[in-house]
Amino acid sequence: IKEASQWASQYLKKNVTPSSISYLVQYGRIRKFGDNGSLKISKKDLARYYESYNGKREIHWKNQLGDDLNWGLSFDQLKESERTKHVHRLHPYKGKFIPQLVEYFLDDHIDMFKKKAYFRQGDIVLDPFAGSGTTLVQANELGIYAIGIDISSFNSLISNVKIRKHNFIEIYYETSRITKALRKYIADSNTVIFEKRLLEELAKFNDKFFPSPDFKHWVSERKIDEEKYGAEKAGNFLSIFNKLKDEYGICLSTNGNGNFHDKWFFKHVKSEIEFVYGLIEKIVDEDVREVLSIILSRTIRSCRATTHSDLATLKEPVTATYYCHKHGKMCKPLFSIFGWWERYCQDTLERLEEFNKVRTNAHQICLTGDARNINIFESLKKVDKNLYALAKKTKIAGVFSSPPYVGLIDYHEQHAYAYDLFGLERQDNSEIGPLSKGQGKDARELYIEDIAAVLLNCQKFLSRNFVIFLVANDKFNLYPKIAELAKLTIVEQYRRPVLNRTERDKGAYSESIFCLRKMQE
Repeated sequence: IKEASQWASQYLKKNVTPSSISYLVQYGRIRKFGDNGSLKISKKDLARYYESYNGKREIHWKNQLGDDLNWGLSFDQLKESERTKHVHRLHPYKGKFIPQLVEYFLDDHIDMFKKKAYFRQGDIVLDPFAGSGTTLVQANELGIYAIGIDISSFNSLISNVKIRKHNFIEIYYETSRITKALRKYIADSNTVIFEKRLLEELAKFNDKFFPSPDFKHWVSERKIDEEKYGAEKAGNFLSIFNKLKDEYGICLSTNGNGNFHDKWFFKHVKSEIEFVYGLIEKIVDEDVREVLSIILSRTIRSCRATTHSDLATLKEPVTATYYCHKHGKMCKPLFSIFGWWERYCQDTLERLEEFNKVRTNAHQICLTGDARNINIFESLKKVDKNLYALAKKTKIAGVFSSPPYVGLIDYHEQHAYAYDLFGLERQDNSEIGPLSKGQGKDARELYIEDIAAVLLNCQKFLSRNFVIFLVANDKFNLYPKIAELAKLTIVEQYRRPVLNRTERDKGAYSESIFCLRKMQE
């Protein structure tokens, strides 16, 4: 290993430590030969890694962000399906971390970076910014109890549906019943016939003007100006679209002055949503009703009148066919929820059943409340007496959480469609660090106070030797001050590259995992 680090330093013309080489072995980037007493690696394997896509990216990013990046925590070797395993893709959510990062710090393994285990089976972990429940789910897999807190009632709903035990027979019965009812409801609709005809015309048009995969090659080789060509062909197809729309009497206008549903859903799409929600409301079993509510929420998110590339950040309603940058061809907005409803019913059941195979008997729950002042034990007592009794007896071992990043996301607004449909109470004004407040000096100072207040409140319920892990992109260097105000000390800081991002900007980007302990008096 030492010899390899010396060779790599000469090869890359920069310092490569023995621990960097060890991590490549540990995370399977290069093979090892011999045992721990006489561990050797192949120079050819090492050179091949540094010349690979990930090897070059690692070198480039470390040149920009620093050699202290822990590339092992990028989990770049994982497939997308592993990063979104079972219930982790039950519902879209901006700002969630990947489950393997949570698992790395919650499980009891140790390595060259993580020198000790911080949590054990039977412990309780707290996530005061629970979001969509990633920490709760991974805690369950590891046999660790968990309590989540979130200011958003919809976030709590997502989290609790993920970690709760379910009656799968009843869920299957209700999804099948409502699917049949929806199919019958739209059977005689002109919209179904219109969409079928439109898809036929789009297929012919795309085959002619956007052949796959040739068109994408032409764009990459700059033989075609994608912007200009796409806009031109979108205009050419519009006459076909309008002719079909008029033929079947389809109304595709939206009301920009109304609520979210008025602005982002066509009239006939809204009628389908209201029809399905009316059936869900009548379900007696609360758990089954909430599972189907999550399926409907995920469905309608995919059916908003927008382009495929703008689902995460809505711009303006799209009421006609358009050139799609994501797919490199002409696409259309959604005119019915049926296809996505049917697909998500099946996907949700599969994911819940997949998680059920690996779940443990440890309990988790997400409480709706303000983490700055919530009485965790009293709130827990009202909804889960067994977990309350355990928490009172043993106290909470520690925290693993990812606080909101200052001025990045409006957490309620990202699910505005669900709040409007379900009539849930919004607490936008209680969000910490929302996008609407920006990233200016005042916003940063308020953020520091709020995060510190959360940490101070949480400490009332933690065990004597608690540990706190916070995942944050601290580009404004706010966490040293937060730690000081919360009477904590940052004892360790892990930095990881953030790969596999959905944004178009794929530049070098990292975040820190702060390990904090109680400040010595």
